[in-house]
Amino acid sequence: MEPLRFFLYARKSTDVEDKQVRSIDAQLAELRELASRCGLTVVREFIEKESAKSPGTRPVFNEMTSRIAVGEADAILTWHPDRLARNPVDGSRVLDLLDSRKLKRIQFHGSSVENTSQGKMMLTIEFGFAKYFIDALSENTKRGHREKVRRGEYPCIAPFGYLNDRRVKRLAIDREHAPIVREAFERYATGNETLQGIREFMATRGIRTRAGRIPCRARVSSMLSNPIYYGHFIWGGELHEGIHKPIVSKRLFDQVQAIFERRWRYSPCERRGTPKPFLGLIRCAQCGGAITGEVQKGHTYYRCTKKLQPKNCSEPYIREEMLRVEVSHLVSRHELPHGWAEEMLTLLEAERVNAAQSAEQLLSECRSRIETLKLRLERLTEALIDGLIDHQSFRSAKAKILSEKKGLEERTTALTKDQLPWLEPLKKWILTAKTISETAQTGSTTAIASLAKEIFGSNLMLSGKKARGKAAKPWSHIAERGLGDTSVRPVGIEPTTHSLKGRCSTN
Repeated sequence: MEPLRFFLYARKSTDVEDKQVRSIDAQLAELRELASRCGLTVVREFIEKESAKSPGTRPVFNEMTSRIAVGEADAILTWHPDRLARNPVDGSRVLDLLDSRKLKRIQFHGSSVENTSQGKMMLTIEFGFAKYFIDALSENTKRGHREKVRRGEYPCIAPFGYLNDRRVKRLAIDREHAPIVREAFERYATGNETLQGIREFMATRGIRTRAGRIPCRARVSSMLSNPIYYGHFIWGGELHEGIHKPIVSKRLFDQVQAIFERRWRYSPCERRGTPKPFLGLIRCAQCGGAITGEVQKGHTYYRCTKKLQPKNCSEPYIREEMLRVEVSHLVSRHELPHGWAEEMLTLLEAERVNAAQSAEQLLSECRSRIETLKLRLERLTEALIDGLIDHQSFRSAKAKILSEKKGLEERTTALTKDQLPWLEPLKKWILTAKTISETAQTGSTTAIASLAKEIFGSNLMLSGKKARGKAAKPWSHIAERGLGDTSVRPVGIEPTTHSLKGRCSTN
């Protein structure tokens, strides 16, 4: 009989060199000695440093099983069943090789599995125990982490500036790197440093990643935003109070976060100390590019960034004062006449009063009906006890009563809430539309830009130093019907209300 050809497979659960450092060497020594003692023919050795918890994540194991499938070997020599699989998918792959007779034997250090029904059953049980072990270990680890978090102990690998004290299982300050972290916070809190500047500062102090590179800006930003440095930490998306010693004060941390907030790239706020309210509001009509702002000779100018094709955009500069006039003129066209605004506010108040009265009446009726149903349910139960009705009739009648009662309870809950949620937003809109001219004439540039954002959204364009754009609804109704230019009441813009029957065009 031709001798079996063995693949030797050794695995440890991590690719970190300082963990399970002797596991592979110990497995190889023991398995090679076993092969020599038993006269096993090992045609190739496979060594892997990956976890077997998730299926399909071990390239060496996949290669080994593929080679067995094509007949390069017909047996496996490994230390224990859990070296082969800790998940049902990889375990099934091994069992499938046994079922197809391509794998005839699996030799472990203390036992072996032959390609028999009993052998496959025992191997299935061993794989089940391996799966149970890894799941139980995961649950116990998570439980231990939750307990540490409740005690205020950080359960993960220490961030830069701290060390994991193995004696007490807590964070300890790294005396070498903690001063660098503190200085990085202090530098950025002045407002004169950028993330690139902090990155270069850390490089001059010899700080490198595990790959030997200078920390990237994203890593620096993450460090400066991590609450662990002032004594708290985030775990499971929740902020927890830690018991470790802080490196920076909460006040210094808040100053750094304020700098981040001010420098947020999507925020049209301060840049180099000069506010530019129209940033993020207007685009170039010629090329579609964004409009940026810059300060020249004490004045703020807005221009096309010219970052979109074609880059030869000829849209000229425009001073902020001129742009303010253009935007003010646009928003002024969307003001409601004073008389019309006052009439709408009066009608809204009348609608609110009527709705409240109607809701109170309906609420009283619903509550009365609910009490009636409760009494019916009590009488129905008494009739069942007295034997006046059978169980089938009782269940049918009870179901109808409970169904009606539930519907009335939900309706009661709805009636206690605001029945006209559109009233307040509409009232706010009317008040805003009523005072547009005042805001455009005497308001700050920031207020005008905010009003333009509400009216036009992102539809404002700059063309030949002229601002133009299409207003979003409901503002577009005012301009389309010429309401801003005439006192004649337009048809069709007032809200549909119960108290306006016979007077509203929307009814």
